[in-house]
Amino acid sequence: MPTQTRMDEFADWGTEVVFGRAHGFRAFMMRCLLRFASLLFFILVKVRLFLFRRRIKTVRNLGTLVISVGNITAGGTGKTPVVELLSRTLAQRGRTVSILTRGYKSADLDTPQTWKNADGHPVDNLPKIASDGTTRYLGPLHAGDEPYMLARNLDGVSVLVDKDRVKSGIFAIEQLGADTLILDDGMQYLKLAHELDIVLVDCGAPFGTGSLLPRGTMREPRSSLKRADYIILTKSDGAPQDELIRRIRRYNKSADIIITNHGPKYFENVFTGERKPLDFVDGKWVACMSGIARPENFENAVAQLGGKVEIRRRYPDHYWFDQSDLDAFVERCADRAMDIIVTTEKDAVRFLKPGEMDVPIYFLRIEIDILEGREYWDRMIERIVDLNKPQPAPQWSQVL
Repeated sequence: MPTQTRMDEFADWGTEVVFGRAHGFRAFMMRCLLRFASLLFFILVKVRLFLFRRRIKTVRNLGTLVISVGNITAGGTGKTPVVELLSRTLAQRGRTVSILTRGYKSADLDTPQTWKNADGHPVDNLPKIASDGTTRYLGPLHAGDEPYMLARNLDGVSVLVDKDRVKSGIFAIEQLGADTLILDDGMQYLKLAHELDIVLVDCGAPFGTGSLLPRGTMREPRSSLKRADYIILTKSDGAPQDELIRRIRRYNKSADIIITNHGPKYFENVFTGERKPLDFVDGKWVACMSGIARPENFENAVAQLGGKVEIRRRYPDHYWFDQSDLDAFVERCADRAMDIIVTTEKDAVRFLKPGEMDVPIYFLRIEIDILEGREYWDRMIERIVDLNKPQPAPQWSQVL
């Protein structure tokens, strides 16, 4: 299990600085320094985009449909449920889908995986194979929490983990027969040509903290929205988004815009798999524990379902919980007479079973609900399904 190094601890504190959650003179001075660094970052981003656009830097085309799902901000847009819905829908429509993901903060394999091709010969230079669409090979430690979630929830969809997604794409095509590659968090991955760019924008924080990294949470300037073929607004909660759409149209006047919400579906016991309806938490004293980019969205969702959220324990995004973290938290909740502990599905895959189960632990299952623009979503799916679709042989009457 990964352990926190001094560099990890500094990075976690830096995250608190960026989001404005760290206070004091040291945090203030760090923000001043980061403002200058953001200017340098802006120049580097522009130069990098120019080099790829002019093909000065190599862009690989694998001859197979590549769809990027990404964003211009770092974390918190709810990308994984969108990737899951898109992959499942395309697989159900007959595409052979492979998800290519980096596997952020995943551990190196203790023993290298092996794979034999159709002729029975071993294949070299493998990506990490979280799933081949039929069998899951890796747990959350080595796959990463989000890739493991995708592999667990998607039958018939392979999930490959590697920083080099050209390499994993070649493996998906040659060894798994993939005809559709989905780049998870792929907007900034320009080494592999994208046929379609789906860009997510969080309605609650559409442009992150408003500044570029490292001062803020924006990976690219807002003008990069012009590269999007489709824009999906996430976490809408049904509120009108006219003003946000007007702001987006300054940078992209043609992309179809789909408005969605991350809808709660049910609660599931982390260790037994028992499922409960959403009214399960109504009136109960709840402790929330999470390690995600924007925990307030998750906590508010639990409260809106009627849970009386008394304790909020927040860790950095992708934090690896150890046994002492969980044991101490369960003991604290038991002392405070909490009825249940609720976490996110992404966090649940990183949970170890506490020594004492004095308080039951559930995760809240979230799925994408399309609120507006269903016709755009359906048209996008039809477009993807029809791309590279084999055509019937022409009749003589059509060519004479």
